[in-house]
Amino acid sequence: MTQRTLTYEEMGILPVDVYEAMGYHGTLPDAVTQSETAAIMHHVRSILSPRFCFRIVRELPAFSMGTIIPRQLHGAEAYACFVCTAGQEYDDYLQQLKKQGDMLRMYLADALGTVIAEKCAERMEHYLQASIDKLGWHRTNRYSPGYCGWHVSQQQLLFSLFDGSTCGVTLTDSSLMVPIKSVSGVIGLGREVRRRDYTCGLCSYKHCYKRKYPTTGTTMQT
Repeated sequence: MTQRTLTYEEMGILPVDVYEAMGYHGTLPDAVTQSETAAIMHHVRSILSPRFCFRIVRELPAFSMGTIIPRQLHGAEAYACFVCTAGQEYDDYLQQLKKQGDMLRMYLADALGTVIAEKCAERMEHYLQASIDKLGWHRTNRYSPGYCGWHVSQQQLLFSLFDGSTCGVTLTDSSLMVPIKSVSGVIGLGREVRRRDYTCGLCSYKHCYKRKYPTTGTTMQT
């Protein structure tokens, strides 16, 4: 099991990342939105405690993943099961903004939280790759319950692999993650696997975040 807590600086978040999460693809929002985004990013530096954990296993339990994901994992010699989160501190911040009724900041902070979870997952992959380089292994894309035909209820089986060490992330009865800005899933590892473009054309889930972030590699709960 590998676990790590990250600093804000390690994630390298830029304002443009938040704008992209809000749908400003290649454009900038108005001056007020830019100013409020900068203020939120400055504030969360002092409260943020993003973290990740991953465990490498030789075999997966009897997941019901549908048809898309098993094809992408084909040829894997092992699997990295992971959990990444922006942390309870960020969840508390979102709840504070909700109580204040500040709709603009709630919207901006929600987008930033999505970016934090994504960046945390990217750093997790960096550490994962460093741990498998000595084996000459590569990795697949990340895949999570709730996407690509893998039912979200399978989170329960995924989390059982961590023996309770899930970076403080828990599951509701409906298998949603708490804190909400969290990411979990599986990555295939081995000499013959590769990262590939996500096969969104084969998937009928129209609200998948991959349709918003075509160049990144995470599956997340947002």
